[in-house]
Amino acid sequence: MTETSFARVKHAFINAIWATLASVSLGLAFKIWLAQWVAKSDLALYHTVVDIISMSLILLSGFRASMVVSFSQTKNDADITNIFRYSLITMVLFTWGLVLPYIKHQLNIDVEYIQLVGVILGMGFKVYFTNQIGMYRLYDIANKTTWLEPLLQVLLFLTCYYGFGQTAVASLFYSLILSNFAVAAFMFIQRRKQIATTPLAPVQLDPDMRSFVKKSVMSSLEMGASILMVYITVLLTIGYFTIDELGDFQVVVRPMLAYFTMLFVFPVYRYILPELAQCIRNAEHLQVALIRRWFFKLSFVVSLVFFLALLLFSDEFVGFVFPETYANAAPILLHFAIFFIFMMLNAFQIAYIKAHGQFLQSLAIRLLGVGTLIVMFYILRLFTDNVVAVILAFGFGYLTMFIASSILERKLLLQHKSKQQPPIATL
Repeated sequence: MTETSFARVKHAFINAIWATLASVSLGLAFKIWLAQWVAKSDLALYHTVVDIISMSLILLSGFRASMVVSFSQTKNDADITNIFRYSLITMVLFTWGLVLPYIKHQLNIDVEYIQLVGVILGMGFKVYFTNQIGMYRLYDIANKTTWLEPLLQVLLFLTCYYGFGQTAVASLFYSLILSNFAVAAFMFIQRRKQIATTPLAPVQLDPDMRSFVKKSVMSSLEMGASILMVYITVLLTIGYFTIDELGDFQVVVRPMLAYFTMLFVFPVYRYILPELAQCIRNAEHLQVALIRRWFFKLSFVVSLVFFLALLLFSDEFVGFVFPETYANAAPILLHFAIFFIFMMLNAFQIAYIKAHGQFLQSLAIRLLGVGTLIVMFYILRLFTDNVVAVILAFGFGYLTMFIASSILERKLLLQHKSKQQPPIATL
């Protein structure tokens, strides 16, 4: 009996949570250990450099959604893959030629040239294979790479620092570079066992592929807007607060934001979006309803537990895990927990909108969130000088996105009902 989309989503999503928990536990333990003895300013520098490079290259992670939707409709993996290859090569060269000099000469950050180039190339290869296994819906490979990457980085850091006598910062950069290349090689080998590599060739830009290019541009811009929301919080913290408060955000708050996003938001785009695209293409609206109901229930449970845990124990958690110098991060974490439910629900709604091919609308919603973040920060600055204003503005951005995506989702649901399709359950 063929497995339903709902059953496939639940199985892949739950496996992803376990794999991500292993990854998060390892990554968090690594960061906690580093925070005990590596200078706060060094860790802030490392994370900031990686953020800047990531912002340019991870834009192409936005291709994944358009690759998934277009491949489910056309099955033309050859042209889709080649369009992505050429786009990735262009972005890598752009990052190498413009972003790298910006880091070295405009920001005057003292990082070796070879380390910056290595980060660019390593991230480029990882993005390429991650998008490819996403397009083919190779969920098992995706879950394995989730925990394999941080494990490799920890082992490689220990090798660089203790084995080769590198400094802590240099070891962080080299371990990141090598782990990215290793994970990319793993994905290539595992994918090739199931699906042959499509040859590099000219692209046939028929109407379907032109539509794919348009969707990819919109999806990449949306990914950029999503990354920009986090990056803006870093810039606002740098611009209006101290290096100590920047360390609180970069070492404590931002990793927690990233970990919970990895656990409960990224799997929406990796596993739920592909199945939604298939269901909508095949008019299986009952499956969409089952997936939606299940994920909304999961979102409420996860968000409530997260909020109550930090409401009761945020000070104790930060004090137990991090040195005393990071104690001021506790209230920032608590305010992040208040808004986390909107991040989860909005992720599903954006996936549902994209599954209908409405990439321009999803981009508009993201841009609305970015604008709300900036406006709310300056409004909050009129009432407080506390760094909590940054995370509150971030939360209001996601609240606004949730409201906008709810309106569009409702409109799509009504359209299906008007066509006398099977009813779609709503909360």
